[in-house]
Amino acid sequence: MATLARPTIINDLPDVILSNIIAAVSDVRSRNAAALVCRKWLVLERATRTSLTLRGNIRDLFMLPTCFRSVTHLDLSLVSPWGHPLLSPRAASSDGGDDADSVLIAHLLRHAFPIVTSLIVYARSPLTLQFLPVQWPHLKYIKLVRWHQRPQLASGDEFNLLFQGCPQLGSLDLSTFYCWTDDIPPALELNPLVAGNLTVFNLMNASFSEGFKTDEIRVITKCCPNLKELKIACMFDPMYIGFVGDEALVCISTNCPKLTVLHLADTSTLSNCRADPDEEGFTTDDAKFSVSTLIEVFSGLSLLEELVLDVCNNVRDSGPALEILNTKCPKLRSLKVGQFHGVSMPIGSKLDGVALCQGLKSLSIRNVGDLDDMGLIAIGRGCSRLAKFEIQSCKKITMRGMRTLASLLWKSLVDVRISCCKNLGASSSLKALEPIQERIQRLHIDCVWDSVEEIENINGVEYGFDLNKTNGGEASTHGNGFGDTFGSMDDDIMFNRNKRCKYDYDLNSVCMEDNGHGNGFGGRTWDRLQYLSLWIGVGDLLTPLAAAGLEHCPNLEEIKIRVEGDCRLWSKPSERAFGLSTLLRYHKLVKMHLDCGDIIGYAHTAPSGQMDLSLWERFYLFGIGTLNLKELDYWPPQDRDVNQRSLSLPAAGLLQECITLRKLFIHGTAHEHFMMFLLRIPDLRDVQLREDYYPAPENDMSTEMRSDSLSRFEAALNRRQICD
Repeated sequence: MATLARPTIINDLPDVILSNIIAAVSDVRSRNAAALVCRKWLVLERATRTSLTLRGNIRDLFMLPTCFRSVTHLDLSLVSPWGHPLLSPRAASSDGGDDADSVLIAHLLRHAFPIVTSLIVYARSPLTLQFLPVQWPHLKYIKLVRWHQRPQLASGDEFNLLFQGCPQLGSLDLSTFYCWTDDIPPALELNPLVAGNLTVFNLMNASFSEGFKTDEIRVITKCCPNLKELKIACMFDPMYIGFVGDEALVCISTNCPKLTVLHLADTSTLSNCRADPDEEGFTTDDAKFSVSTLIEVFSGLSLLEELVLDVCNNVRDSGPALEILNTKCPKLRSLKVGQFHGVSMPIGSKLDGVALCQGLKSLSIRNVGDLDDMGLIAIGRGCSRLAKFEIQSCKKITMRGMRTLASLLWKSLVDVRISCCKNLGASSSLKALEPIQERIQRLHIDCVWDSVEEIENINGVEYGFDLNKTNGGEASTHGNGFGDTFGSMDDDIMFNRNKRCKYDYDLNSVCMEDNGHGNGFGGRTWDRLQYLSLWIGVGDLLTPLAAAGLEHCPNLEEIKIRVEGDCRLWSKPSERAFGLSTLLRYHKLVKMHLDCGDIIGYAHTAPSGQMDLSLWERFYLFGIGTLNLKELDYWPPQDRDVNQRSLSLPAAGLLQECITLRKLFIHGTAHEHFMMFLLRIPDLRDVQLREDYYPAPENDMSTEMRSDSLSRFEAALNRRQICD
């Protein structure tokens, strides 16, 4: 009797093929699970892992893994205790540290990870830049992180140490590294070989008080002629000496003609502060560069694929310059402009300005004072490939224009951000996006609780014209000039008669019929929405979110909530709880960013009739334990008078009720005995205090930041048995 052949299993594959399969897995937890299958898979997983983030305590050097020999990207910026000098482990103690300890730790890291070419490190001490990067002679990418104050060194000394130890450096990211703008140019001039090798330079740092000026930009671009990516925070305000104007912009295009990515933003635009929706969008002064200069710059950067020009003063009549992008920069796919006026001013059916950039896939518009619904619809007609669209602080945009844009881009648009637009609150924004609600994947709205009926009454607009009508006479019967736009439109461009899709533009009943099946948009299901971002004012409630239009999001996995305002203006909230329990309807929600860092209040004793920040934290965190969260990033509110963002006792008590949490990152400080509350969360694996805000507090001997306290908590956390 013949025996049955053993079935083929995945382990029967040749090692080379199996190794390639495991190497293709990018999710960290999936790779860890694969390593637990058998020893063969463990060896293959370790041999194919190329990226690693270390989270252990620097004191536990005996636990440094030595099995990841193929790692080329190493992240040391989150090593515990967070923010303490990496190569000076005793620097925070009374006996002080020495260079021998720093050299030893650097050599141990090189021994464990011998072929690193990409490094991220928290460089609070100059010793880190002196001893660590030199351990890997083939280092090509470095990102430096520092939220604490700059050490008392001469301008450029820190970067001289870095450049001398990294002769092959090709990419430098300083976007989260606290330093001075005048540290950069001297170091580049003293190290011309390294500067000439740089192809990626990120100087988009929110900590700069004034940003780079014309002379500094001239030196940077002259020293780095081979740059392909340049992101730089500038000073565009003409009230300052050395402001960025015509000369600086021309220098960039002349000295760095190979640029594919160029980001220029005023430092004032990098803050999180929300603008006033009632502002008209125009500033008192105009920017000191002309449209002809922009045309010259764009003509000299023909390889551009991504462009950001976010300034703080008016750039008037910018349409002709943006039109040039379509012909002079044919590879451009992403564009962001701020304070540019005249970006889209169509006359009849003729497109102009940014609407002629037909290759764009991402477009962001901020503070455009003269952009109205007609201009927005023209953008939807011309930029038909847009997958991402962001609009901010555009007062004249209404639900009608935004809804028409969504209808025109229903095939491609999956990422939308609507912020600080007076006529687009929560309900009207969601109503406007109904044509793409089955396709949209990422969304940001402001939680300004309006109602669609209220907006209709205010604007006095009649809705209900049909986008399928292309006859000028029929369409011209509708108000606001929309009829001329659609009536004279070329059928082959906009409404191909052979298409079976039919659009019906009616704010009360919008559907999309496909082959007669009536598979409409008009329901309340956002099937593909995975990420939701919300802004909400202090004291307002989250509970109306579902009623505004987000009742059912079956695949929502991540939410970010940012609360902003001065709670000192409130005696107390109107309700007991903020309303986090309303998120229970989103069954797949596992990750949350709750940012209360822009809430200002009293950290200590509040005046009579006021609530201190601990009671406001209780208001915002009440009910968080009912959610099935796996990861939580929490920013406590702040008292700017004493520069304190600290976890309060009520907050610690409410966080301990999140029994499903595995990762918890508190972006502030906390007392040790408050942290011990968190040990009651059964599956909690990763907890860290991160003071990642400017300026991070320097008093490391306080009970809230002492490294010994953090180490004791982490030791207690690691001693626990985790079921999985």
